[in-house]
Amino acid sequence: MKLFVNGKEIEVPTAAMEKRIVEFLREDLDLTGAKNACDVGACGACTILVNDEPCRICIKRVKDFAGQRILTIEGLAAPDGTLHPLQQAFVDCGAIQCGYCTPGMVLTAHAFLLENPCPTREQIRRAIFQNLCRCTGYQQIIDAVEKAALHYRSVASGVSPDVEDGILPSGIASDISKHSELAATSPPGGTPGSTAGQRPAAT
Repeated sequence: MKLFVNGKEIEVPTAAMEKRIVEFLREDLDLTGAKNACDVGACGACTILVNDEPCRICIKRVKDFAGQRILTIEGLAAPDGTLHPLQQAFVDCGAIQCGYCTPGMVLTAHAFLLENPCPTREQIRRAIFQNLCRCTGYQQIIDAVEKAALHYRSVASGVSPDVEDGILPSGIASDISKHSELAATSPPGGTPGSTAGQRPAAT
């Protein structure tokens, strides 16, 4: 069985097929951004992107992701370690405190901005409301996503981001073009555990 993680093909040993994917990423691949916080798929700290859709993985097994494209927070930055503009916006806006929820929050926002690079603040609120944060009060996160939207609009329009507006060019290949190309070649079938477009369960 194969996975495609952060653009790399990963051959999964048979012994790991039943392992939880969050543990496989953290323990076998040393990708520790995804956290196992609630253990029931409710808080969003374990969120990664699977075929460009947010997916909560703490209750999923490795075998559920055969042939799927996975993006973790480690794959968002440039190869030289330069932060993606969305990550930089989180830093600039003070949207990181303890940082526990940040990888899942950033990836959820990334998927959202690929689809909607011109969001309103209310749309941003609705996009991230399934990811819990106990530190920031969310306003700084909304500010960061709103600020980073400039980068996604610039990529979509083919115009370089304006440094004076606070988003530095990342040197990364066009996120949205890559998103469109990969979407056209996505493996058949739905994304396991996707949370895109879902409303939270009533409590």
